[in-house]
Amino acid sequence: MSISGIMQLRQNFFIILLFFGMVLSGLIFLNNNQKSCKQQKIEQIVINLLYNQPSVLVGSRTDVASVSSWSAPIIWEGTFNPILIDSIYKQHNLTIATTVFALGKYTRFVKDFLESAEQHYFVGFRVHYYLFTDQPESIPEVKMGENRNLTVLKVQSLNRWQDISMSRMGKLEKLIENELANEADYIFCLDIDTKFYGRWGVESLGRLVGVIHPWLFDAPRDRFTYERRPESQAYIPAGEGDYYYAGAAFGGSLEDVHQLTKTCREKLHIDAANSIEAVWQEESHLNKYFLLNKPSKLLSPEYMWRDINEKLAQIKVIRFSNVAKNYAEVRPNP
Repeated sequence: MSISGIMQLRQNFFIILLFFGMVLSGLIFLNNNQKSCKQQKIEQIVINLLYNQPSVLVGSRTDVASVSSWSAPIIWEGTFNPILIDSIYKQHNLTIATTVFALGKYTRFVKDFLESAEQHYFVGFRVHYYLFTDQPESIPEVKMGENRNLTVLKVQSLNRWQDISMSRMGKLEKLIENELANEADYIFCLDIDTKFYGRWGVESLGRLVGVIHPWLFDAPRDRFTYERRPESQAYIPAGEGDYYYAGAAFGGSLEDVHQLTKTCREKLHIDAANSIEAVWQEESHLNKYFLLNKPSKLLSPEYMWRDINEKLAQIKVIRFSNVAKNYAEVRPNP
């Protein structure tokens, strides 16, 4: 090739290189500009909201603790501004996966759970319910709001309610691995024999979230019904423990809940191999996990009450509650 031809090739190469450089610069500018516009939008929304100035000297609640000893917030009515916190989280386009199990006669609770959730649970946000059941044909149709979906997953029937409880961790672990990696930002795992009575919103979101049990939130730790046998992987010695957490509700980021479910499933299998069953099955292992891996956020008993409990002075609102039932009638065994 002649020298002039080589020079022409070089010139063409530099023109192409310049063109692609300009395109790349334009894309980078557009991306940064979009991020800047989005941030400005968030800032503008927050600025336009009118709310009382926060105080570092006076707490909004003086009758309850609003922070744990490891600086995790404890969420009570009056400790957050729902309008402000909603306006912040709505900019992040979040999806909250929510799992429930309805086996055997527990399918009777599905309708109330879903209908009440559609009224109170993460209203205005994308929610995807995953319902595990051995009777898909018995699941009623419930009208879902915009960006709210229900997926029914068939599972095997089990003869003991204890086995149903202990099998959940493994199923949740697999669901996160196989279905949720690109489908959700957070996950909550809830009991089906429950009903929503008030707001459960983004104030509950956190890396790892536990709910303080309504029976024992005001009890000393020596009354906690931890697993006390050293032979069990769920063993917590006397004199140890922070709070007693409800197995009926827990959640957090996909990564953290996956680690929780994986660890509890492994510990449950070790116990089974040693012919031991923790006193409260998965709830006992959940409490052991939370003792060693402190939750980043705690939800007060407002988020897990019991319909048969009297409403105490500290409970300003009941958001979510176990419904009254005859356990002997709905459970497959005593």
